[in-house]
Amino acid sequence: MRAVIQRVKQADVTIGDKIKSAIGDGLLVLVGIEDADNTEDIEWLSNKIVQLRIFNDEKGVMNISLKDRSGDVLLVSQFTLHASTKKGNRPSYIRAGKTDFAKQLYKKLIEQLENNLGKKIYTGEFGADMKVSLLNDGPVTIIIDTKNRE
Repeated sequence: MRAVIQRVKQADVTIGDKIKSAIGDGLLVLVGIEDADNTEDIEWLSNKIVQLRIFNDEKGVMNISLKDRSGDVLLVSQFTLHASTKKGNRPSYIRAGKTDFAKQLYKKLIEQLENNLGKKIYTGEFGADMKVSLLNDGPVTIIIDTKNRE
């Protein structure tokens, strides 16, 4: 799994002309799933997301986690995170997970995040044409790949 985690003041997902989900302070998480992903990846990524200390403490130091401050998560599936641009100018998405498999893991990630955070996770709609708006805070943007746990 690949995730782009952005600390936000606000974020929302619109499908058609209706807002599907919106959050205030918290994290917008774009996630790409590949066929090699499994339950271990879900558990590791979920724990990492809720425990990342990327919110400022009273001294302005990034030392507080999402869980510590009870922030919200907006989770959006994005298969293009697995784009390969090695050859030519048209990205290949061969590493992106097959639809049925990826949708199943996306749902499991939602459940795991809700368990780890102890609250509802806001989402986009898997496979839909979505418009994502955000006000990045910092900006703070973290990229995580569960296959390269650095």
